[in-house]
Amino acid sequence: MYPQFEIFWITVYSFGLALSISFVLFFWMLYKLSLKFWINTNFFLNNIFFYFITIFILSRLFYVISEWRDFKYILNEWYKNFFVMTDYNFSLIWWIIWFFLVLYFKIKKFKLKSEKYIDAAVLAFLFAAIIWYIGTFLWWQIIGKPTDLWIWVTYTNTFSKSPYSWAVFPLAILYSIFSFILFTWLYITRIFIKIEWFIGYIWMIIFSSLLLIFEFFNWNPDIFSSYVILNITQLGAIGLIIFASLWLSKIYKKESES
Repeated sequence: MYPQFEIFWITVYSFGLALSISFVLFFWMLYKLSLKFWINTNFFLNNIFFYFITIFILSRLFYVISEWRDFKYILNEWYKNFFVMTDYNFSLIWWIIWFFLVLYFKIKKFKLKSEKYIDAAVLAFLFAAIIWYIGTFLWWQIIGKPTDLWIWVTYTNTFSKSPYSWAVFPLAILYSIFSFILFTWLYITRIFIKIEWFIGYIWMIIFSSLLLIFEFFNWNPDIFSSYVILNITQLGAIGLIIFASLWLSKIYKKESES
């Protein structure tokens, strides 16, 4: 596709641009939803740097672990190789998991009601993911396997690093479309259904299920898929499904008894 292009003789890298836009959109939507859900906006805005640094380190760490065969060199001058990259190599699922872990501990620290914070966070994530996934498509971060299906794309740009020059499954584009559909549906649902936990945990189950299924179309096997068939994204997705299902059952049981 188009990993880089020029504007007035300035080289712009598509994924870096998409990542920056997504980051801004994520916190902008968090701010808007905080006002809508009666959340103290400072809870998120005052912790942007802390969230960014924590998630950057941990999502990068788990990516390195999953791609250890290619990243053994990181042991040499790890402080430089870990933080200075020539590519945008992060684990999305662990970005999500660690964000919610940090969010959970922050909520517990201030003794807040967690449900509406989770609802706001997942909607903001889906809103930002629409652009983020488009960036991964343009930059080759997420590439599908070769396919004979009626839905496909080809990478023909000179700068593209796709290993295939023929039709492949448009995985990143589908993720972007699913993010848009889920955001729209869940946002409208949240307007009419005032149950604060519903959006957050339902999103975890649906989005994680999509990752669990469609990651089988990802061309890039990691060290986990070599041993247990499932890659690190799918393993994290299973963890989120179990977590959300346990919380849903716990809440349902509590509501039934009241």
